[in-house]
Amino acid sequence: MARKSRSASTRSRSAGERSDRQLIDGIRHASEADFNRLYERYFQRVYGFAYSRLRNRADAEEVVQETFTAVFRSIDAYRGQSSLLSWIYGIAKNTVNNHLRRVRAHEQRLERAERSLQGGGGMASYTPEEHLNLRRCEHAIHERLAAVPEWHARVFVLRHVENLPIGEIARRVRRSSDAVRSSLYRMKRMLVETVAAGGAAAR
Repeated sequence: MARKSRSASTRSRSAGERSDRQLIDGIRHASEADFNRLYERYFQRVYGFAYSRLRNRADAEEVVQETFTAVFRSIDAYRGQSSLLSWIYGIAKNTVNNHLRRVRAHEQRLERAERSLQGGGGMASYTPEEHLNLRRCEHAIHERLAAVPEWHARVFVLRHVENLPIGEIARRVRRSSDAVRSSLYRMKRMLVETVAAGGAAAR
């Protein structure tokens, strides 16, 4: 009798679970509850996909949030020609690729800024105005570094001055490797923005 009761309960839960199609219809009618159900249903799979590409928990979580935001905004574009999960994976793939492009662009801008600050092109060839702009930019960078938590600044120095590997940096600052990678990405982004703001002010 107990076995029959459990079976009936299982069938009841299954019958009460909303299908993907029902969730889509609900989201199209601005149902927050259905969006939350969709998010809970597919979060782990999308997160696993993002993490397999990025190998960084913080970045993977950020990509997942961007992915589901895009799913919500573009739900009317879903035509059912593939499974809902396949469609979400397509959005996640584009979001990951966009994230990687942003990271590479930030790194390239930072490298150019670092070469400029170090006088890679020969400081003697700069005009007095260019010298002044470089000094202002350098001062702004030092100010931004002084304003962040000490361990973030230390991570940046250990990586970009002492050229230590991520694992060794994580050991020295007593943080996880993911925390170190996330800190480096955010520090790079902050410095790139500082350099860009300095260049815009100079113009």
